[in-house]
Amino acid sequence: MDGTAVERELTDRNKGISNEVREKRYQEYVRGWVEYFRLADMKELLRKTDEWARRRIRAVYWKQWKKIKTKYRMLKALGLEDWKAKELANSRKGYWKVAKVLNQIFSKKIIAKLGYTSMLDYYLIICEN
Repeated sequence: MDGTAVERELTDRNKGISNEVREKRYQEYVRGWVEYFRLADMKELLRKTDEWARRRIRAVYWKQWKKIKTKYRMLKALGLEDWKAKELANSRKGYWKVAKVLNQIFSKKIIAKLGYTSMLDYYLIICEN
């Protein structure tokens, strides 16, 4: 199984695991992968992989907020304007499309606070030492 297959499994929307378990497994995966390949110059690859992984994480959370009311409430909590939150909560677009739209709202900082380590950030810390 290659790296992306494992990452796909960890960020699978249909996986019936708690967010805490998902975050822990994702961090273990990031640490192991970066430690293994740290001698290679892979900043650009990690940047692209991080973008893709964050979009998958956003899609997971969007699917967890099943009801329109929950989506609206969570979008408001993330600081979105009232009319825009209603519009997005009622969107009929798929998870992957909405995850791209959520990029502005559900930022890199918020995802990091949730416990998902950025591969590129971890790589830069490891390579400096």
